[in-house]
Amino acid sequence: MTGSETVLAELRDSVLHLTLNRPDKLNAFTEEMHLALRAGLERARDEDTVRAVLLTGAGRGFCAGQDLGDRDPRRGGPPPDLGRTLETFYNPTLRLIRDLEKPVVCAVNGVAAGAGANIALACDIVLAARSAKFIQSFARIGLVPDAGGTWSLARILGEPRAKALALTAEPLMAETAADWGLIWKAVEDTALMTEAETLARSLAAGPTLGLGMTKRLIQAAAGNSLEAQLDLERDCQQIAGRSADYAEGVTAFLEKRKPVFRGEREP
Repeated sequence: MTGSETVLAELRDSVLHLTLNRPDKLNAFTEEMHLALRAGLERARDEDTVRAVLLTGAGRGFCAGQDLGDRDPRRGGPPPDLGRTLETFYNPTLRLIRDLEKPVVCAVNGVAAGAGANIALACDIVLAARSAKFIQSFARIGLVPDAGGTWSLARILGEPRAKALALTAEPLMAETAADWGLIWKAVEDTALMTEAETLARSLAAGPTLGLGMTKRLIQAAAGNSLEAQLDLERDCQQIAGRSADYAEGVTAFLEKRKPVFRGEREP
């Protein structure tokens, strides 16, 4: 196992497990933790041996957002530049998750609050323990949702529910989040990691070239016209159709066996 103590990184079965690891602080972010998570995601981007990512938290929570301990106004001094914090730490991480052409599974094992909730929602497939809850806690401290929260909530839930969650900061339980389509599913607490790991391994063993392009296509759809999306589908399908994974998939189908995908472009 490698990585900073604040984010544990372990590669197993082609899945890079990234575990937020400040359980005594509900895995709240510090600068060190930001950089460690970014390093893990950059590793996933750069290493061919990594074919999927599984993100979760240690202890009883997923992530409580930003650690406010270093920002106590009672200590005096100038107010923090939170715009700089976003641009320096959060935004690069969100872009890495969204741009990574490999599946990112998130297992929300407990409370996901503030930016912690929104980092989870940026992942491709989100599973949550039934006891977990998502909280847009920004309104409680006079801030606006960040880490892509206003983007994700509005697109997934629509304006009425997005506004209500953001303005009231009411907790949203995992089962309701699943019913609303905010996450993939809620599972029993004791089954969460087993199910998340099984899913991540299955994705890692899949045709990851095509899976990555599928992710890109779906993310592009909301901002594209039908014509633009048809063109993008054409271009991606051209690449997929020439890939070793497609040749293997068709051959395995005809031979009635399980395919062995490698995520390779050329046969």
